[in-house]
Amino acid sequence: MSTPIELLICIKCRKGQEIPEDERRPGQRLYDEVAARALPDGVTVTPVECLQNCEAGCTAAMRGGERWTYLYGNLDETSHPDMLLQGAVLYQQTDDGLIPWRQRPEHFKRNCVARIPPLTAKADQ
Repeated sequence: MSTPIELLICIKCRKGQEIPEDERRPGQRLYDEVAARALPDGVTVTPVECLQNCEAGCTAAMRGGERWTYLYGNLDETSHPDMLLQGAVLYQQTDDGLIPWRQRPEHFKRNCVARIPPLTAKADQ
């Protein structure tokens, strides 16, 4: 089995909108939608307070093991939960976090905010 991974979803994301304090934010709705689904084995979903991508839609990150960490923005809370989980499975199937370009969901290709090397990064990656 592949090394477990974690999908982090910003629950404070507002998608650049003014949201009343007592209303559920788009980021919280995205987390709720993903967490309500059957999660693939080895994939955990964690709510986080802020990923500092506030104006670019909902944001999520994937990390785990010796993989690169990826941060994706412009996620939609209603149309992207399944795509996000499919991407998490592809990410988990890699040893280094680098999903081959042609296999990546289209949204991942155009909305990668950052990639962060693993703690034990090698200079040749």
